[in-house]
Amino acid sequence: MAIDKNKEARKKVISKEMKKRAAATKHFLDISEIRDGVVVMKDGTLRRVLLVSSINFYLKSADEQDAIIAAYVSFLNSLESPIQFVIQSRKLNVDPYLQKLVKKEEEHTSELMKNQTAEYRDFITQLINLGDIMERRYFVVVPYNPLNTNKQKGFFKRFSELWAPGAAIKLKEKEFQKRKYQLDLLAGRISGGLSQMGLKITQLDTQTLIELYYDTYNPDVAANEKLENVSTLRVDP
Repeated sequence: MAIDKNKEARKKVISKEMKKRAAATKHFLDISEIRDGVVVMKDGTLRRVLLVSSINFYLKSADEQDAIIAAYVSFLNSLESPIQFVIQSRKLNVDPYLQKLVKKEEEHTSELMKNQTAEYRDFITQLINLGDIMERRYFVVVPYNPLNTNKQKGFFKRFSELWAPGAAIKLKEKEFQKRKYQLDLLAGRISGGLSQMGLKITQLDTQTLIELYYDTYNPDVAANEKLENVSTLRVDP
Protein backbone atom coordinates (compact mmCIF):
# COMPACT_ATOMS: atom_id res chain seq x y z
CA MET A 1 0.00 0.00 0.00
CA ALA A 2 2.84 2.37 0.86
CA ILE A 3 4.46 1.74 -2.53
CA ASP A 4 1.20 2.55 -4.36
CA LYS A 5 0.84 5.81 -2.41
CA ASN A 6 4.39 6.80 -3.33
CA LYS A 7 3.70 6.11 -7.01
CA GLU A 8 0.56 8.24 -6.90
CA ALA A 9 2.47 11.04 -5.18
CA ARG A 10 5.20 10.93 -7.84
CA LYS A 11 2.59 11.03 -10.62
CA LYS A 12 1.00 14.14 -9.09
CA VAL A 13 4.39 15.86 -8.80
CA ILE A 14 5.26 15.01 -12.41
CA SER A 15 1.85 16.23 -13.59
CA LYS A 16 2.31 19.54 -11.78
CA GLU A 17 5.79 19.96 -13.26
CA MET A 18 4.49 19.32 -16.77
CA LYS A 19 1.71 21.88 -16.31
CA LYS A 20 4.22 24.44 -15.04
CA ARG A 21 6.48 23.87 -18.05
CA ALA A 22 3.54 24.15 -20.45
CA ALA A 23 2.46 27.41 -18.80
CA ALA A 24 6.01 28.76 -19.03
CA THR A 25 6.20 27.86 -22.73
CA LYS A 26 2.88 29.54 -23.50
CA HIS A 27 4.17 32.68 -21.79
CA PHE A 28 6.89 33.09 -24.42
CA LEU A 29 4.69 32.32 -27.45
CA ASP A 30 2.96 35.14 -29.30
CA ILE A 31 0.06 32.86 -30.23
CA SER A 32 -3.08 32.93 -28.12
CA GLU A 33 -5.06 30.28 -29.99
CA ILE A 34 -5.62 28.63 -33.38
CA ARG A 35 -9.20 28.20 -34.53
CA ASP A 36 -10.96 27.74 -37.87
CA GLY A 37 -7.64 27.89 -39.70
CA VAL A 38 -6.83 31.30 -38.20
CA VAL A 39 -3.97 32.14 -35.85
CA VAL A 40 -5.10 34.53 -33.10
CA MET A 41 -2.18 36.43 -31.62
CA LYS A 42 -1.93 37.66 -28.03
CA ASP A 43 -2.28 41.26 -29.20
CA GLY A 44 -5.65 40.48 -30.80
CA THR A 45 -4.44 40.49 -34.41
CA LEU A 46 -5.13 37.57 -36.76
CA ARG A 47 -3.03 35.60 -39.23
CA ARG A 48 -3.74 33.45 -42.27
CA VAL A 49 -0.88 31.27 -43.50
CA LEU A 50 -0.68 30.38 -47.19
CA LEU A 51 1.48 27.56 -48.51
CA VAL A 52 2.89 28.67 -51.88
CA SER A 53 4.39 26.48 -54.58
CA SER A 54 7.67 27.33 -56.31
CA ILE A 55 8.58 27.80 -59.96
CA ASN A 56 11.94 27.35 -61.69
CA PHE A 57 12.41 30.86 -63.04
CA TYR A 58 15.57 30.06 -65.02
CA LEU A 59 13.88 27.29 -67.00
CA LYS A 60 11.33 29.77 -68.34
CA SER A 61 11.73 31.53 -71.68
CA ALA A 62 12.65 35.22 -71.78
CA ASP A 63 9.03 36.21 -72.47
CA GLU A 64 7.76 34.04 -69.60
CA GLN A 65 10.34 35.54 -67.24
CA ASP A 66 9.26 39.07 -68.23
CA ALA A 67 5.62 38.13 -67.64
CA ILE A 68 6.41 36.72 -64.17
CA ILE A 69 8.40 39.84 -63.22
CA ALA A 70 5.59 42.10 -64.44
CA ALA A 71 3.03 40.09 -62.44
CA TYR A 72 5.23 40.28 -59.33
CA VAL A 73 5.64 44.06 -59.67
CA SER A 74 1.88 44.41 -60.10
CA PHE A 75 1.33 42.21 -57.04
CA LEU A 76 3.64 44.33 -54.87
CA ASN A 77 2.01 47.57 -56.05
CA SER A 78 -1.44 46.20 -55.18
CA LEU A 79 -0.56 45.47 -51.55
CA GLU A 80 -2.52 47.60 -49.10
CA SER A 81 -0.99 46.14 -45.94
CA PRO A 82 2.25 44.34 -45.03
CA ILE A 83 2.66 40.61 -45.54
CA GLN A 84 5.44 38.23 -44.54
CA PHE A 85 7.35 35.79 -46.74
CA VAL A 86 8.74 32.75 -44.89
CA ILE A 87 11.06 30.05 -46.27
CA GLN A 88 11.37 26.94 -44.11
CA SER A 89 14.21 24.47 -44.72
CA ARG A 90 14.14 21.01 -43.22
CA LYS A 91 16.07 17.82 -43.87
CA LEU A 92 13.99 15.75 -46.25
CA ASN A 93 12.01 13.13 -44.37
CA VAL A 94 11.67 10.00 -46.52
CA ASP A 95 10.52 7.66 -43.75
CA PRO A 96 6.95 7.34 -45.11
CA TYR A 97 8.35 6.55 -48.56
CA LEU A 98 10.76 3.97 -47.13
CA GLN A 99 7.90 2.34 -45.24
CA LYS A 100 5.98 2.03 -48.50
CA LEU A 101 9.01 0.35 -50.06
CA VAL A 102 9.16 -2.13 -47.18
CA LYS A 103 5.49 -2.94 -47.73
CA LYS A 104 6.08 -3.36 -51.48
CA GLU A 105 9.04 -5.62 -50.78
CA GLU A 106 6.87 -7.87 -48.64
CA GLU A 107 4.14 -7.99 -51.28
CA HIS A 108 6.44 -9.11 -54.09
CA THR A 109 6.28 -12.84 -54.85
CA SER A 110 9.39 -12.78 -57.01
CA GLU A 111 12.67 -13.09 -55.12
CA LEU A 112 14.37 -10.94 -57.76
CA MET A 113 11.89 -8.08 -57.27
CA LYS A 114 12.27 -8.35 -53.50
CA ASN A 115 16.06 -8.01 -53.77
CA GLN A 116 15.83 -5.09 -56.19
CA THR A 117 13.34 -3.25 -53.96
CA ALA A 118 15.59 -3.81 -50.92
CA GLU A 119 18.64 -2.52 -52.83
CA TYR A 120 16.72 0.53 -54.02
CA ARG A 121 15.56 1.23 -50.44
CA ASP A 122 19.16 1.02 -49.18
CA PHE A 123 20.28 3.35 -51.98
CA ILE A 124 17.68 5.99 -51.06
CA THR A 125 18.63 5.75 -47.37
CA GLN A 126 22.35 6.22 -48.10
CA LEU A 127 21.66 9.05 -50.54
CA ILE A 128 19.67 10.99 -47.95
CA ASN A 129 22.23 10.39 -45.20
CA LEU A 130 25.25 11.32 -47.34
CA GLY A 131 23.71 14.14 -49.36
CA ASP A 132 21.86 15.83 -46.48
CA ILE A 133 19.07 16.73 -48.91
CA MET A 134 16.90 19.63 -47.75
CA GLU A 135 13.22 20.22 -48.32
CA ARG A 136 12.08 23.83 -48.68
CA ARG A 137 8.58 25.12 -48.14
CA TYR A 138 7.38 28.63 -48.91
CA PHE A 139 4.75 30.47 -46.90
CA VAL A 140 3.03 33.84 -47.08
CA VAL A 141 1.66 35.10 -43.77
CA VAL A 142 -1.31 37.45 -44.14
CA PRO A 143 -1.97 39.56 -41.03
CA TYR A 144 -5.13 41.42 -40.08
CA ASN A 145 -5.04 44.20 -37.52
CA PRO A 146 -8.50 45.34 -36.30
CA LEU A 147 -6.91 48.53 -34.93
CA ASN A 148 -6.47 49.75 -38.51
CA THR A 149 -10.06 49.12 -39.58
CA ASN A 150 -12.25 49.36 -36.48
CA LYS A 151 -12.87 53.11 -36.68
CA GLN A 152 -16.23 53.23 -34.91
CA LYS A 153 -14.57 52.78 -31.49
CA GLY A 154 -12.48 55.43 -29.83
CA PHE A 155 -8.71 55.27 -30.18
CA PHE A 156 -7.98 54.50 -26.53
CA LYS A 157 -10.69 51.83 -26.45
CA ARG A 158 -9.23 50.12 -29.53
CA PHE A 159 -5.68 50.52 -28.20
CA SER A 160 -6.55 48.94 -24.83
CA GLU A 161 -8.26 46.01 -26.57
CA LEU A 162 -5.29 45.44 -28.83
CA TRP A 163 -2.79 45.27 -25.98
CA ALA A 164 -4.93 43.24 -23.59
CA PRO A 165 -3.09 40.34 -21.88
CA GLY A 166 -2.91 37.14 -23.91
CA ALA A 167 -4.91 35.21 -21.30
CA ALA A 168 -7.82 37.62 -21.80
CA ILE A 169 -7.79 37.36 -25.60
CA LYS A 170 -10.55 34.84 -26.07
CA LEU A 171 -12.49 36.45 -28.86
CA LYS A 172 -16.24 36.12 -28.76
CA GLU A 173 -17.57 34.14 -31.69
CA LYS A 174 -19.36 37.11 -33.29
CA GLU A 175 -16.31 39.37 -33.08
CA PHE A 176 -14.04 36.58 -34.26
CA GLN A 177 -16.19 35.85 -37.30
CA LYS A 178 -16.25 39.55 -38.19
CA ARG A 179 -12.45 39.79 -38.08
CA LYS A 180 -12.08 36.45 -39.85
CA TYR A 181 -14.28 37.69 -42.69
CA GLN A 182 -12.05 40.73 -43.23
CA LEU A 183 -8.95 38.54 -43.04
CA ASP A 184 -10.38 36.12 -45.62
CA LEU A 185 -11.05 39.00 -48.02
CA LEU A 186 -7.46 40.13 -47.64
CA ALA A 187 -6.08 36.60 -48.01
CA GLY A 188 -8.21 36.11 -51.12
CA ARG A 189 -6.72 39.19 -52.77
CA ILE A 190 -3.20 38.03 -51.87
CA SER A 191 -3.89 34.55 -53.27
CA GLY A 192 -5.24 36.05 -56.49
CA GLY A 193 -2.14 38.17 -56.97
CA LEU A 194 0.19 35.22 -56.38
CA SER A 195 -1.80 33.04 -58.77
CA GLN A 196 -1.10 35.53 -61.55
CA MET A 197 2.53 34.40 -61.40
CA GLY A 198 1.60 30.76 -61.97
CA LEU A 199 1.93 29.84 -58.30
CA LYS A 200 -0.37 27.37 -56.54
CA ILE A 201 -1.78 28.53 -53.21
CA THR A 202 -2.99 26.32 -50.35
CA GLN A 203 -4.57 27.88 -47.27
CA LEU A 204 -3.51 26.02 -44.12
CA ASP A 205 -6.29 24.69 -41.91
CA THR A 206 -6.20 24.25 -38.13
CA GLN A 207 -4.49 20.84 -38.23
CA THR A 208 -1.73 21.92 -40.64
CA LEU A 209 -1.18 25.17 -38.74
CA ILE A 210 -0.66 23.32 -35.47
CA GLU A 211 1.72 20.90 -37.18
CA LEU A 212 3.61 23.81 -38.76
CA TYR A 213 4.18 25.60 -35.45
CA TYR A 214 4.90 22.34 -33.66
CA ASP A 215 7.59 21.48 -36.23
CA THR A 216 8.97 25.03 -36.09
CA TYR A 217 9.32 25.22 -32.31
CA ASN A 218 10.28 21.55 -31.83
CA PRO A 219 12.37 20.53 -34.88
CA ASP A 220 14.22 17.71 -33.10
CA VAL A 221 11.20 16.26 -31.30
CA ALA A 222 8.87 16.61 -34.30
CA ALA A 223 11.08 14.32 -36.39
CA ASN A 224 10.31 11.38 -34.08
CA GLU A 225 7.05 12.31 -32.35
CA LYS A 226 4.22 13.18 -34.72
CA LEU A 227 1.10 15.03 -33.62
CA GLU A 228 -2.27 13.35 -33.55
CA ASN A 229 -5.20 14.80 -35.43
CA VAL A 230 -6.57 17.74 -33.43
CA SER A 231 -10.11 16.35 -33.70
CA THR A 232 -9.05 13.35 -31.60
CA LEU A 233 -7.30 15.37 -28.91
CA ARG A 234 -8.99 16.19 -25.62
CA VAL A 235 -8.05 19.62 -24.28
CA ASP A 236 -8.87 20.50 -20.70
CA PRO A 237 -10.43 23.97 -20.28
